[in-house]
Amino acid sequence: MKKIDVKLISGRSIAQGIHIEDKMSSKYCDIVAVCELNEKDMSKLGIRDDANVMIKSKVGQVVVRARTNNRNPPGIAFVPMGPWANAIIDSSTGGCGTPQFKGIEVEVTLTFDSISPIKELVGFT
Repeated sequence: MKKIDVKLISGRSIAQGIHIEDKMSSKYCDIVAVCELNEKDMSKLGIRDDANVMIKSKVGQVVVRARTNNRNPPGIAFVPMGPWANAIIDSSTGGCGTPQFKGIEVEVTLTFDSISPIKELVGFT
């Protein structure tokens, strides 16, 4: 399967903020369980919007839905802050109290696995 190595950035999105009070809702999951990639990176993977992708970092992996966002330059992936980003971001803070949410090296591949369920990511079973 095709894969690309990219730098991951994470942050809050406006759409995420609108639904932040109901984090277990399907609407919140639809907004936050995504990986936004430039169309050139989507093409390298041979995928279109809404394909499921596996994102792997040195600390974990997660399955989310891919979406095209050409505001991202090629080589940059954006995943909104939340349970899906937390699964692949190192929890160490280097003494500053906040993990590093920018510039994380990750591998992105097409997968036929289901999107990682929020209840599993936050420890509810």
